[in-house]
Amino acid sequence: MERFERNVAVEGFGVSGQEKLRKARVLVVGAGGLGCPALLYLAAAGVGTLGVIDYDTVSLSNLQRQVLYAPVDIGRLKADSAVEKLQRLYPDVCYRVHPYALTEGNAAELFRDYDFVVDGCDNYAAKFLINDVCVRERKPFSHGAVVSLRGEVMTWAPGHADYRAVFSAPPDEGSVPTPADEGVLGSVAGLVGSIQATEAVKYLTGIGELLVDRLLLIDGRTMCFRSLAIVPPVQL
Repeated sequence: MERFERNVAVEGFGVSGQEKLRKARVLVVGAGGLGCPALLYLAAAGVGTLGVIDYDTVSLSNLQRQVLYAPVDIGRLKADSAVEKLQRLYPDVCYRVHPYALTEGNAAELFRDYDFVVDGCDNYAAKFLINDVCVRERKPFSHGAVVSLRGEVMTWAPGHADYRAVFSAPPDEGSVPTPADEGVLGSVAGLVGSIQATEAVKYLTGIGELLVDRLLLIDGRTMCFRSLAIVPPVQL
């Protein structure tokens, strides 16, 4: 109770909300600029089981924004390294490591073991895969993306507009800027990942209003936040 007393004190949260988090299982797809802060805050909040799926290894350029890693981790699998750090900070959480790529063949079975999915990927193919499988499996998830000083977040839950209501199909290669083209300010990635963690906690505990049927646009250069309504396509 002492550890989580600030959670419990939040209006509408209470002991029952903390108990819901303790029993919850969240999967974070991608342990990068978005996944690292999301994992930190979900573990700190008291989520009982955290899964991490990432097949990539830590590189020097990751250290500017991927806050779970240090120079000693370069060359190691991100999933292994991230969980190692989290276990030191929050040993009471049950961690599951999935050190492989997310594919059409394994996504559905993997998602079924979790209550909520956090999309921390940095490529459109993976984002559309997460959306399509989550919608098919009726598994709620938070979408997040960041480039330069700009970010976006939305949440999907059954009965609401999904990612394809915003983008019907992946863009042609080279038609939209990427972090490799325009860079990423690490603190903006941290902001987006923290919002995604907040959405997961809100969904799991039932407090607040989710970012459903809305796309939150963040402009870190001007500190302007805009929320755009998402209208699902008409089913003929």
